[in-house]
Amino acid sequence: MTLRERLGAVTPFFAARAFALGNLAFLGVDILLAHAANDFALAVEWLPVVFSVVAPLLLLPGLVSGRLWARTRAVDVAVALGSIGVGVAGMILHLHSAFFERQSLHDLVYTAPFVAPLSYVGLGLLVLLNRMEEPTGPAWASWVVMLALGGSVGNLGLSLLDHAQNGFFSAMEWVPVVTAAFGTSFLLVAMLRPARGFLWLTLGMMGVQSAVGVLGFALHVLANLRHTHAPLRDQVIYGAPIFAPLLFADISVLAAIGMWGLMRNVAHAQGSLGVGSLAHASKEG
Repeated sequence: MTLRERLGAVTPFFAARAFALGNLAFLGVDILLAHAANDFALAVEWLPVVFSVVAPLLLLPGLVSGRLWARTRAVDVAVALGSIGVGVAGMILHLHSAFFERQSLHDLVYTAPFVAPLSYVGLGLLVLLNRMEEPTGPAWASWVVMLALGGSVGNLGLSLLDHAQNGFFSAMEWVPVVTAAFGTSFLLVAMLRPARGFLWLTLGMMGVQSAVGVLGFALHVLANLRHTHAPLRDQVIYGAPIFAPLLFADISVLAAIGMWGLMRNVAHAQGSLGVGSLAHASKEG
């Protein structure tokens, strides 16, 4: 089978499974940098890192082999529930670090980002969805878009809170906030009214989001490298979070997978309608 044939055989369902595996693995790297800022003051801070090493290894056999996919349902469900548990526990621990004590806007902005661990919840739900819903049915793609919508809402909150820490020093820092707000609105409409034309428009908006994410990544890296007096390790750990802007691109990819599935559903429905119309016409003739 040629590379073109292999790519042509890829389905939204396979892409969603690969997305979940890859993101669970990458979250380990992101959290390793984030928790290194306080030198892993609590032993429990290693838990998501370890989980992000183990979980992808458990999901990999089912991804590469259809035969193993049929036999590893229990493993995938366990990974999904574990991911949800890690995410919820992380959110509570982040909030408990300061916000629960004083419940002020200052502590909400400057404490550990409570939204960040919910990435594990979203990925856990995606793994669970892939096991509970028929991928060729009408609901699977809509659920994927809904998960992307939830991620977009969280990304909007993170963009606001992260840039509020320095009082939106640069006007450019409003760009991701506005982009996330538009992206969230587009995804909401796409989920509720999946018309083919609007789905293409939403894909365009996701492309804009991805570009903003890549640009933000470059700006964060450049901002950190300006501090030439600091060691590179300190620049990466204590500077602007270099991977945070890539969440825009990440959510856009998940949204694109869901809309790919929705478009296939629309095309299938239109094809079925056309076949039905022809059959009806032939009977009348």
